[in-house]
Amino acid sequence: MPPFLKLKTMLSFTTATSTFVRFTPKAKALGHKFNYPFSSSSSSIQFQYPPLDHQWSGLDNWRHGPLNRDRFWGPNGPFQGLNQTDTDTGMGTDPPLVLLSSCSSLAEMGAVVLSTADPLTKSKLSHFAYDKWRREGLPIGVSQAPPRPARPLNPQLVSPKEIPPPKPSGLPLNAYMLHNLAHVELNAIDLAWDTVVRFSPYSELLGEGFFADFSHVADDESRHFSWCSQRLAELGFSYGDMPAHNFLWRECEKSSDNITARLAVIPLVQEARGLDAGPRLVKKLIGFGDHRTSNIVAKIADEEVAHVAVGVYWFVSVCQKMGRAPCSTFKDLLEEYNVELKGPYNYSARDEAGIPRQWYDPSSTKKDEKNNKLSEVVEFLYAYSMKFDFLRDL
Repeated sequence: MPPFLKLKTMLSFTTATSTFVRFTPKAKALGHKFNYPFSSSSSSIQFQYPPLDHQWSGLDNWRHGPLNRDRFWGPNGPFQGLNQTDTDTGMGTDPPLVLLSSCSSLAEMGAVVLSTADPLTKSKLSHFAYDKWRREGLPIGVSQAPPRPARPLNPQLVSPKEIPPPKPSGLPLNAYMLHNLAHVELNAIDLAWDTVVRFSPYSELLGEGFFADFSHVADDESRHFSWCSQRLAELGFSYGDMPAHNFLWRECEKSSDNITARLAVIPLVQEARGLDAGPRLVKKLIGFGDHRTSNIVAKIADEEVAHVAVGVYWFVSVCQKMGRAPCSTFKDLLEEYNVELKGPYNYSARDEAGIPRQWYDPSSTKKDEKNNKLSEVVEFLYAYSMKFDFLRDL
């Protein structure tokens, strides 16, 4: 079935009820500034989202907060960086930036990001695109996503089984783990923008809030890649110094014609795995003695909760439009697309993000079934005792 018809089948023909509200630009904050090719003032374009049960408590603040410009990692954590000119950043006359500045919609800018091969340029463009869209109030628009995002010559992309272990990789353990994380974050930039661009023809069905959320995710991921890249450079390495796998993008390609599958496979499986792995990675880095890198990883893992929460919100919203139960739909999609769930799970982070345990943990489902059966027995015994008391009183 063509993507359009498949999406039409999955969604009702009613337009999502995201209300467009524009606010006046906020005053510049004091302190160090990063000079952007566009104006540094940024208006806040906000949408009204119908609340869902069990959604992450911080989701509204994440959506409606000011633009996060903390793209550098200082001695005490993330910060905006020192004053820099366009020439200093090397972005002022770059063809991708010139092309981006001429775009008139969010989808067009997303396509430019996807077509940019250099990782650092891609990261910066992702932020500039989201900033420009927020500030200028551009429409979502329509554009075509490339079959695959542009990639640099390095790293060499291999199968997951061909990724060398730490010792033969030539990188120390902390740089090895950081390189793997940088690769995940770079892919996450493209995954988010691909979702925006690929499904842009259906903005009336999905609602503008959907695209606001996923372009925001892309901006966050670009900041995470910037932190990883900076720290790799401090350690004497750079992204591309060892092979990487293309597993994440293969998973994305599976869901290129199905929005519910995209939401299930990417935020609810792939990004949720980041919630599981984050604390373990932090612990290993602390054991290695690299507290600076461990702090970066901990911050990234903390911010990933929002991205999983966004996935939960829109997956449930789409299921509601389809008149389908989210839990069974999620399980059916994983089976249809041959996606495997692997533990151990970080239950506390997943609970915070709003993923019900029965969606992904069979043992939780068995416990629920056992509790339900026990409840049925208790209810039966209670009803029987009431009946007995009633007969006795006759």
